[in-house]
Amino acid sequence: MDEDFKIKQVKGLLALDSRGNPTVKAIVKTERGIGVGISPSGASKSSKEAVELRDGGKKWNGMGTSIALSKLNEVIAPRLVGIDSRKQAEADILLVALDGTSNKSSLGGNTTTAVSIATSKAAASTAGLELFEYLGGVGSKVLPTPILNVINGGVHAGNNLSFQEHILIPAGAGSFSEAIRMAVEVYKNLKEVIKEKYGKNSVNVGDEGGYAPPMNSSREAFEAISAAIKKAGYSLGSEFFIGIDPAASEFYDKEKRKYIVEGKEMATADLLEYYKELVDEFSIIYLEDPFDEDDFEAFKEITKELSKKVLIVGDDLYATNVTYLRQGIEARATNAALVKVNQVGTVTETLNYVRVAKEAGMRPVVSHRSGDTEDPFIADLAVAIGSGIIKTGAPARSERVSKYNRLLEIESLLGPSAMFLGKEPFLRSM
Repeated sequence: MDEDFKIKQVKGLLALDSRGNPTVKAIVKTERGIGVGISPSGASKSSKEAVELRDGGKKWNGMGTSIALSKLNEVIAPRLVGIDSRKQAEADILLVALDGTSNKSSLGGNTTTAVSIATSKAAASTAGLELFEYLGGVGSKVLPTPILNVINGGVHAGNNLSFQEHILIPAGAGSFSEAIRMAVEVYKNLKEVIKEKYGKNSVNVGDEGGYAPPMNSSREAFEAISAAIKKAGYSLGSEFFIGIDPAASEFYDKEKRKYIVEGKEMATADLLEYYKELVDEFSIIYLEDPFDEDDFEAFKEITKELSKKVLIVGDDLYATNVTYLRQGIEARATNAALVKVNQVGTVTETLNYVRVAKEAGMRPVVSHRSGDTEDPFIADLAVAIGSGIIKTGAPARSERVSKYNRLLEIESLLGPSAMFLGKEPFLRSM
């Protein structure tokens, strides 16, 4: 073993996420490098994802992470010291073994995520490589098309919108930096469109930086986005497209077996028809979690009908877990799979999930969490795996912008070799 890469110190610290909740920060040091990883947290969670370890009780409203940090410092740290930081799989397998559960409930997915990310960064730092180069190799040159949640609903906002995310997609841009410029211009114009119609108090932002106006239907949201695109001097359907993340599990009534959408009860078939109408009306090319997380058949049906023109993405359906992903592949349930490291808890398991998705012809889509942090890890991850798409919020709030700023930096580092695929990553069918 090269002594420079040997892990010398592992330490856990308290950090705050974008909602002011405690989270886990891990610091991993080698002889010549250092890596820092901070675990994010979701509000809309799949029942299938890794469990966060929280203290309960009154302090921090029950969201404390002192138990998680003690396990990091007392259980994990002594076992990681001495391991070659380049052996990511070995380190992550050790985390899985130390946890000993199927859902990281012993150590906590928040704990293992932070440590795993920090380990990869320490190795990259020691090697003198950019993180995306270290994780993906010299061929990692694709900058992702950003998709931006510019109008928040569901559990991310305090309005009456059933659908959680109404997404702006600058897929007609020629480069990542141009895509961000165009998106910011539309985002600024959207503020004016909303203010004119709903008043100046309606432009407060939700968890992911998007506006949270007092709207009652997604059509209202898409009409506002369409107006903002036009106001900024662009065209919907050529320079810009639209996406939706309904997060349907959040408004599915399991007892009635109905979806409660905009005050109406809808059967699966009715909701499918509603999606088809919206796709045709608003140039929608991205649709994530359109049905309940356990309804593989409904996903299969919508993918069968819309996959030629829409990327159908499984998030809660798969929870970055290969077991559920394989079920989706067998059922032909989606043509894309969302990627969130903290859903599964380690970098190695995440990369394996991406590999399986790609081998099946699915597009991996790298994503933030609603309770995110200043850690820009997912920006490097998106370039490393050549995902072609990154979902990390509106161009507001530093925990979102940090990812965009890192991608702008990567674009500069790559120079003329940087590639931007625009709309191409959305043109997938199984």
